[in-house]
Amino acid sequence: MNLRKTAWLLCALLAACSRAPAPQWSGYAEGDYVYVAAPLAGTLASLQVRAGQQVARGDALFALEAQSEEAARAEAQARLAAARFQAADTDKGRRPQELAVQEAQLSQARAQLALARRELARKAPLADSGAISRAEADAARTASEEAQARVNELEAALRVARLPSRSDERGAADAQVEAARQALRQNEWREQQKRQAAPADGVVSDTFYRPGEFVPAGTPVLSLLPRGNILARFYIPQAELHAVAPGQPVQLSCDGCGPPIAARVSFIATQPEYTPPVIYSNAQRSKLVFLAEARPDSLADAARLRPGQPLDVRRPDKPVQP
Repeated sequence: MNLRKTAWLLCALLAACSRAPAPQWSGYAEGDYVYVAAPLAGTLASLQVRAGQQVARGDALFALEAQSEEAARAEAQARLAAARFQAADTDKGRRPQELAVQEAQLSQARAQLALARRELARKAPLADSGAISRAEADAARTASEEAQARVNELEAALRVARLPSRSDERGAADAQVEAARQALRQNEWREQQKRQAAPADGVVSDTFYRPGEFVPAGTPVLSLLPRGNILARFYIPQAELHAVAPGQPVQLSCDGCGPPIAARVSFIATQPEYTPPVIYSNAQRSKLVFLAEARPDSLADAARLRPGQPLDVRRPDKPVQP
């Protein structure tokens, strides 16, 4: 009978020793929060969410008062329209009414030229015959030449009036259009920044301002916990640090979490920390620990954790190598 009991105890001991107990570390769940802020200051006009609310990427979160930005955008739009009109005007000549005036002046000059030529044709033979003085003939010739010069001047002016602006003027007009367009983009951006949307799916963790309160530039209005931004933080004693490396699988356990959560080590601190009391000696060497982090393998598992929740972290059991 004693031999039978001894054999049974030996079998039980061998079965218990077939697997080595995995080390276990204490930790807690932590959230990587996103603090949503506007880069511009202003009064909080509306807050479209509340703490604990689930939001999707792109959902409206809050809006600041933006009357100044709206007015600046309208002004920039007007300046852009004016610059475009000025640029288009450089492609055109004078207005039809202005061209009509110059064409009438040219017709008048041509009539005067015709009259001056007839007068010259009449007086030139008389001067040759001595019926009139040479001075009168020279005056008629000069009047004809002046009339011809006047016609040439008005014809050139009419051709210029029909031409578009010079290339330099057109380039300057195009540059003004581009400057006005960029000013409009800047004002539109400023107006858009007064309205903030959710950068990712998640839950609103907390809100820090109420409508009607002034929000300084860059100050968070609310904190958002995106899905999957929950991780485990735990401390590894320095004696066990050699057995842990980034990428290794671990299991997370907590009260009320259900089955263990599969995760992988994502970070191990390069600097040690001390657990109280902070006295380094051979007797206190076990208090030297390194901070580590692990992230759940799936979003569904991450959703089972809550920031601040105590966790037990352990490596999966491994059979003892013979």
